[in-house]
Amino acid sequence: MIETRIYPNEVTVRIMVSALYKEGKLKKFLDIVDRMHGKRCSVPRLIVNTCLVYGMVEEERVEDAAVLLKRMLQKNMILDTISYSLVVFAKVKIGNLDAAKEIYEEMLKRGFEGNAFVYSLFIGGYCEKGRIEEAVGFLEEMENVDLKPYDETFNHLIKVCSKAGRLEASLKFCKRMITMGFVPSCSAINEMFSKLCENGDAKRADETLTVLLDKGFVPDESTYSYLVTGYGKVGDVEGVLKLYFEMEQKLFMPDSLVFTSLIII
Repeated sequence: MIETRIYPNEVTVRIMVSALYKEGKLKKFLDIVDRMHGKRCSVPRLIVNTCLVYGMVEEERVEDAAVLLKRMLQKNMILDTISYSLVVFAKVKIGNLDAAKEIYEEMLKRGFEGNAFVYSLFIGGYCEKGRIEEAVGFLEEMENVDLKPYDETFNHLIKVCSKAGRLEASLKFCKRMITMGFVPSCSAINEMFSKLCENGDAKRADETLTVLLDKGFVPDESTYSYLVTGYGKVGDVEGVLKLYFEMEQKLFMPDSLVFTSLIII
C-alpha cells in the first residue's frame, strides 16, 4: 500500500493498531510507522503515541515501551502533552525517576503544561523509593501551579509516611484528603493504623476510623485486626470488646491476632 503511494488514513491506522495489538506484534507497527515517516503521509500521532505505547505498558513490557518512546522522540513524533505524559509514565514505571524528570523538564521547555497525572506519577515514584521530601516537594509544586491532587496522590503519601514512622504527617494527609472530599484507600489506612497501634496509639486510630466511616470509608478485616491488637497491647479491655463486636456485626472473620488479644485481656 505504501510502496504504491497509497497512504493510510486514521481509520486504517486504527485497524492496524488494534489487529497488531491483539496479535502481540506492536513493535512491527512501529516499523511500519518508520517507513511512513518522512513520506507524504500524516500518521495520526495521537493514535500512534497512545495506542502503541499504552499497549506495551499494559502488557508490562515497559522497557520496550521506553525504547519505543525514545525512537518517537528522535523522530519528532511526540508532540503533545498526552504523549509526554506516557513517556514519563513509562520511565517512572521502570523506576528511572531521573530520566522521567529530564523528559518532564523537556516537556515544559517545549511549552507544554504539567498535569495532575504526571505530578502524581512522580509523587508515587518517589514514595515507592522512600524519598519522602522529594515527593512532598512535588506535591507543593503541584499545588503552586494550581493543580489539584487526587486520592491516589494522598494515598501514596500516607503509606510512605506511615512506613517511615512519620505518623503525624500521615494523619495530616489523611485529614486533607477528607477535607477535599476524598476517601483514603483501605491499604493506606491499614498501613497507618498498623503503625499507630504498634506505637500504642490505638485510640487515635479508632477515632480516625470513626471519622472515616462517616465519610464512606469501607474497612476490611485487617483494619479491625490492627485496632483490636492495638487495644490489647495497651490492656484496653473496653476497646478490644467494642471493636470485636463491630467485627461480628460486619460479619468479619477474626484472625489469630484478634483471638490472642481476647484471651490475654
